[in-house]
Amino acid sequence: MKYTGNVIKYGDNVDTDVIIPARYLNTSDHAELAAHCMEDLDTTFVSRVQKGDIIAAGLNFGCGSSREHAPIAIKASGVSLVIAKSFARIFYRNAINIGLAIVECPEAAERIAEGDRVEADMDSGIIRDLTTGEEFRTEPFPEFIQNIIENGGLINSIAGGKLG
Repeated sequence: MKYTGNVIKYGDNVDTDVIIPARYLNTSDHAELAAHCMEDLDTTFVSRVQKGDIIAAGLNFGCGSSREHAPIAIKASGVSLVIAKSFARIFYRNAINIGLAIVECPEAAERIAEGDRVEADMDSGIIRDLTTGEEFRTEPFPEFIQNIIENGGLINSIAGGKLG
């Protein structure tokens, strides 16, 4: 599993209320959620995120309410991977369940800068900042998590592959 994209960087304690504000929780439409992703934290996010981009963030990413809408909004916006110093536990599980690749790598999250081009090989656990040449190591994704992400989420994985 390899991901390559430009980095959009955030700090500590990015909560689910700013990832997708509560006023948009009345929809399950992924495109609509993506259209409002991060708007209360970063009004430029939706206009600058590109398919494959990577979010790098600080401590406790995804804290707050345990809504699945938050990782869905991130994934639907085109983000391929989130690298953080740490994740809120329920966000971590929700992200994997919907097929959003996320990884804890404190050193990478700290040292990678906004706009850097990053390549992450989650089979080997190597994250490379292609802009600076730095390399970081983290735990590779276990096979069962790779399977869930490759199949687009837990439900699709259990159903035997991507649905639709």
